[in-house]
Amino acid sequence: MIKTRFAPSPTGVLHVGGVRTALFCWLYARRHNGQFVLRIEDTDRERSTQASVDAILDGMAWLGLNPDEGPSYQTQRFDRYRAVIDEWLREGKAYYCYCTPEELEAMRKAQRAAGEKPRYDGRWRDRTEPRDGVSPVVRFKNPLEGSVVIDDQVRGRVVISNSELDDLIIARSDVTPTYYFTVFIDDADMGITHVIRGDDHLANTPRQINMFRALGKEPPTYAHVPMILGDAGARLSKRHGAVNELDYKTAGYLPHALLNYLVRLGWSHGDQEVFSIDEMISLFDIADVNSAASAFNTEKLDWLNQHYMQAADPASMAPLLHEQLTARDLDPSAGPDLARVFEVFRERANTLGVMADGIGYLFIDEIEIDAGAAKKHLRPVALEPMQALRTALDAVEAWEPSALEHAVGGVAESLGIGLGKIGQPARVAVTGSGASPGLGDTLALVGRDRALKRLDHAIELIKARAAGQS
Repeated sequence: MIKTRFAPSPTGVLHVGGVRTALFCWLYARRHNGQFVLRIEDTDRERSTQASVDAILDGMAWLGLNPDEGPSYQTQRFDRYRAVIDEWLREGKAYYCYCTPEELEAMRKAQRAAGEKPRYDGRWRDRTEPRDGVSPVVRFKNPLEGSVVIDDQVRGRVVISNSELDDLIIARSDVTPTYYFTVFIDDADMGITHVIRGDDHLANTPRQINMFRALGKEPPTYAHVPMILGDAGARLSKRHGAVNELDYKTAGYLPHALLNYLVRLGWSHGDQEVFSIDEMISLFDIADVNSAASAFNTEKLDWLNQHYMQAADPASMAPLLHEQLTARDLDPSAGPDLARVFEVFRERANTLGVMADGIGYLFIDEIEIDAGAAKKHLRPVALEPMQALRTALDAVEAWEPSALEHAVGGVAESLGIGLGKIGQPARVAVTGSGASPGLGDTLALVGRDRALKRLDHAIELIKARAAGQS
């Protein structure tokens, strides 16, 4: 059975690079009817936090990347790690190293001076006597001869000579196991068949393969995916996706849109851009991932998100829009039906956050009119059309878009003016700005009482302006 794992460290936020890795692992397991494991690698006790753990779990749940096994925690497995270390010490597969930090630094300094790659020289590899006053670390006895062959599913065959590898520390002087050791033990014990991870871990893989063999286990198949870059090949920054995964939820992105975007960062299926979850599962293969780094493009993500908003059932979006409004201290119950609001506004916003930013006037009684819009549209020449519109709207019995549009058109026709001469002043009056959906929809959503009250206020502003010019 194919078994993959996603193993984040809860020492900070989970950004798009980690999410993409989780997605690739999840898709590969799903395609092969395998299992996907979530493992929290929390051995760094000083930097690991419960808040980071919670953010990981919440983010995975939001995206629908539900594990078949886990979450498991490395801090609950220290007895197992210690048992293997003790076994290897007895079998001569590991040894105590009593080097002091000063000796290690002198060693590296001499190697650099000789033009050599700094590395541990194995000076305690065949010694057994303890050293007073020094708490030793435990090192793995890496083979001295031969090579490690990695048939990487993304990078191809990679061959590393064992002579290039030094003896890895597997337990610190305080006896706690190191990250690179615990990862290998967990993969072995959990029966992980495919390790899909960032290519920054490739340098660790040869030693971990050697440790698998020292444990009497066959190593998994590895796939090291390239990193994600910002624009123009720059390091990924907060402006280009290096933010908490849940920030995308807060900003009003849809989980399917984010997954669709991330699956295309380094993987493709012809020219297809939009994929359902079922299509991702049936088409994705880790062997098809490009070995070159991909660049994060927020505009592309926004385009995809708007695509999914356009296709979404308005009723399903209403609870998400409700969250966005309450986050802005707006009362969703003080305005129109949210499904209808979403339906009207989805062509004008690429995220639910952007939508919520522009619809506050639907949920409050008093609005502030933009000074520039008022100066441009609430002029004395608009007084007669606005008064005529106020009278016509007051007479509308069914306060719904078609009837309201008919009323606006009737006033424009009776006065012999274009719709813009009355539509724009009315729009500014009821929304506070010069941009909104069609006036019929806008008036319907604002509601009769609020719309008429705002028209009255705008008419008074126009009168005051006319009086000031006379």
